[in-house]
Amino acid sequence: MFERSMLFDLDGTLTDSGEGIINCAQYAFRQMGYPVPKREEMGVFVGPPLWQSFIKFGIPPERADEAVEVFRSRYIPIGKFENTPYPGIRELLEDLKDRGWALYVATSKPEVTAIEILEHFDLAKYFSLICGADMGHDREKKSDVIRYLLKQSPQGGRTIMVGDTKYDVLGAAELGIPTIGVSWGYGDVQEMKDAGAMAIVNSPQELLELAETIK
Repeated sequence: MFERSMLFDLDGTLTDSGEGIINCAQYAFRQMGYPVPKREEMGVFVGPPLWQSFIKFGIPPERADEAVEVFRSRYIPIGKFENTPYPGIRELLEDLKDRGWALYVATSKPEVTAIEILEHFDLAKYFSLICGADMGHDREKKSDVIRYLLKQSPQGGRTIMVGDTKYDVLGAAELGIPTIGVSWGYGDVQEMKDAGAMAIVNSPQELLELAETIK
């Protein structure tokens, strides 16, 4: 059992997936006949459960599941690859592994899609386990995913979450796990601080340096 483990969010933390997610969200609004929000307002679709964001932007709650299905009809074949790893992420993962960290992914993205994306970018090999949402509502909140991950791979020693939104911070806190927030994603830094993030880092190199101080 590892003495130090790091759980990573995916969208906005490991990869810049905004283009594909926003393209697919706009597609869903158009296909369903609802006004399409301005693109610059739709960064909030990256990270939280999709149905929450669709409701926030005017999709009736009773049609939120339909909106998610329309979104996925474009995202699965096309949108998931409108995406790229952030600069320095591959080197960060290599260095953390070399320094004895066990690495995991805990994302609100469907698990099968998260695995496909990480394999596509040759990043899956760095992680002991990749956990994500199921295709229903049983496992989609960040706390649900982390709880599922811990059942699959019980942690010993120090465990840290790394993410770019308050949902990462709050979800991990439900399981007693502190979070390091990253500023390069789609979340709000002040919201992460207000939610109780233990630290905010501005680059993968800063994250590596902070990780070296965690025992």
